[in-house]
Amino acid sequence: MDETPRRQQPAKAIRVLLAEDQGMMRGALALLLGMEDDIEVVAQLSSGDAIVDAVLAHRPDVALLDIELPGMSGLEAAAELCERAPGCRVLILTTFGRPGYLRRAMEAGAAGFLVKDGPVEELAAAIRRVLRGETVVDPALAAAALSAGPSPLTARECDVLKASVDGATVADIAARLHLSESTVRNYLSSAIGKTGTRNRMEAMREARQQGWL
Repeated sequence: MDETPRRQQPAKAIRVLLAEDQGMMRGALALLLGMEDDIEVVAQLSSGDAIVDAVLAHRPDVALLDIELPGMSGLEAAAELCERAPGCRVLILTTFGRPGYLRRAMEAGAAGFLVKDGPVEELAAAIRRVLRGETVVDPALAAAALSAGPSPLTARECDVLKASVDGATVADIAARLHLSESTVRNYLSSAIGKTGTRNRMEAMREARQQGWL
């Protein structure tokens, strides 16, 4: 009788898509995650507008997304993936641990939110956990988000602040958003008041710092 032990078949690898605009960070993450026995990085992207098509093409189990990406933010991509690829779990990984970002990520359907300064073992564990159906959130950030409360800004107030980033005039903003100049001024005034700032540039910076934009 053959007593040779049978080799155990390896478990199916977790397929991961990685979207990160910084090439060195993207390469390092892909390399480190690829060293995990049960994780396979099947796609690496540098822009947000390529995420949805890549997910539909590669069918990853988990999409690991940065927030600030060219073309489309990771939060916008997460919301679209929730609609078009509900079987793919989204894990947001960002440099900026902002309470507003966490709230927006959860509202977009993300299964997890981590900051980039953690060890790769923690990230790998988070990938496994979200695939099991768990929600994984950095504990300190979760506490900060609860204490900060929701964004006071409306969607339109956010739009006019975003349009102010490059120093655009009221007329420029009105043309971009197809609004009247008086309406733009009203939205800007309201946003300045809600953020407790002195002008629209300060309001924009404060809103970005809080993760509302």
